[in-house]
Amino acid sequence: MHTPTEIKLRTRSRVLEVAFEDGARFLLPFEYLRTHSPSAEVKGHGPGQEVLVLGKQDVGIRAVDPVGQYAVKLVFDDGHDSGLFTWKYLRELGEKQAENWAKYQQRVQAAQ
Repeated sequence: MHTPTEIKLRTRSRVLEVAFEDGARFLLPFEYLRTHSPSAEVKGHGPGQEVLVLGKQDVGIRAVDPVGQYAVKLVFDDGHDSGLFTWKYLRELGEKQAENWAKYQQRVQAAQ
């Protein structure tokens, strides 16, 4: 399992910087994190129940709260704070960022 060695909240550039022990480093935009939150509110309660979250271009993150030795809870300024971002999920978001964002943009286009 990859554990982050550093997590930096960069409020001006609106990204969460996550560095891992193997040298991988990801810049995860706040909007991307909010629209891909692992919460039931976004993911639903099973396959095919995902909720398309729109209008989060200007969302901010107020806090990054550690949860044990395995995750952080991101507190967004729109009140959303129910998703636990595990180390594994943060790594996955970083590694699959381009693919995930392209799929999200396709869903947004299809919904319009």
